[in-house]
Amino acid sequence: MNNRFKRGLTRRDFMKKTTLAAGGGLFFSSLPVGASAFAAGNDTLKVAVVGCGGRGSGAANQALAADPGVKVVALADMFRNRLDSCYNALAQRHLETGRLDVPEEHKFVGLDAYKKAIPLADVVILTAPPGFRPAHFEECVKHGKHMFCEKPVATDAPGIRRFMKAAKEAREKKLNVVLGLQRRYQNNYREGYKRIAGEGMIGDIISAQAYWNEAGVWVRHRESWMSELEYQIHNWFYFTWLAGDQILEQNMHNIDIVNWFTGEYPETAQGMGGREVRTGKEYGQIFDHNFIEYTYPSGIKMHAQCRHQPSAWSRVGETIQGTHGSIVYAGYNNNALITDRKGNVLYDHDGLNDPNPYQQEHDELFAAIRSGKHIDDSDYGAKTTMTAILGRMASYSGQMINWEDAINSDAQLMPYEVTEDTEPPVLPDENGYYPVPIPGVSEPH
Repeated sequence: MNNRFKRGLTRRDFMKKTTLAAGGGLFFSSLPVGASAFAAGNDTLKVAVVGCGGRGSGAANQALAADPGVKVVALADMFRNRLDSCYNALAQRHLETGRLDVPEEHKFVGLDAYKKAIPLADVVILTAPPGFRPAHFEECVKHGKHMFCEKPVATDAPGIRRFMKAAKEAREKKLNVVLGLQRRYQNNYREGYKRIAGEGMIGDIISAQAYWNEAGVWVRHRESWMSELEYQIHNWFYFTWLAGDQILEQNMHNIDIVNWFTGEYPETAQGMGGREVRTGKEYGQIFDHNFIEYTYPSGIKMHAQCRHQPSAWSRVGETIQGTHGSIVYAGYNNNALITDRKGNVLYDHDGLNDPNPYQQEHDELFAAIRSGKHIDDSDYGAKTTMTAILGRMASYSGQMINWEDAINSDAQLMPYEVTEDTEPPVLPDENGYYPVPIPGVSEPH
């Protein structure tokens, strides 16, 4: 066995440690008084934002829209300009209402900024680059804070294990955790799930495809004042230790749907990937295409593909085939189409007037806090993130990887703690290019 793997946590152990949720929120009994002291419409729910980029700003606006008693009281980011941009965007809508209440002394900058912001809040929005998620999540649990936590929850197996340990404590404390896999809060997926898993409309699931193929996303260029560490965090999408590759950052949305609808998680993965178009030094070290074949315990095969290549065929969505028919999700128009084996339409979801799922997840989070109910998305968040990591390991190495080896891997991409003096775990060569995995040569990571 490759020395980057270590025995310890079995697949059965991993599955037993968490509870499979059927939908976007798993509700338990009412909370103890100390954990739910927010009377509807009366008490202020104070929110801190950790990670003030576009997603953090958007999530803060959604939190403010979810409950009239929400107030943003603290902001934390590594970069002052990003913090200021978030504050200014929120101020345009909320400063005069008093619901943006972030004095200068509650604006925290630096890699330890989250430790200063989290204690000030009741609810924390975690939207920093994914590699930092386990540490930020752990700090929230330590202080007993409810959370909106973006996905993925980690970028490597050690990070998953760290997140799982903190998630167990969060459940014991009855903390609400909503994860940014918003399809679980989206009507067309919820309605499709009821018909596929509940009513058996397409029979037994036998195969599935999960797509995130598009032209690409933003690139942030190096500024003269940046250290190497600052540059990589600034351009985080393109570094595996910070983002995990496109499989984790985007394709896991689609992978999660297949995990959810099948009620299973893969046993093995094999695949391929590389860089053909997105090869410049500004694209760091990640692949521009991946294709993964997952095999589930029941024999179901899922093919997951993601690609960032302009002018190539694009699709973001999922298709699931059963013994009697199939369900198709395609694009961003909130559709769901179920047909039988002959193409006859069994269900056609028109989601043009459906609620915005990004807003819905915040609505349900704050409603749970107010009512004393409990939402915990951490279980499937950890499992689906691990599914994506399994796929990346297979793509990067070109090997067949099984779940047990993957979850027990000690290939640590993200340092346990990052300070301003930390040397990035990957460095450029003399020409400014970063090392890129080579299938068939590179070890699984």
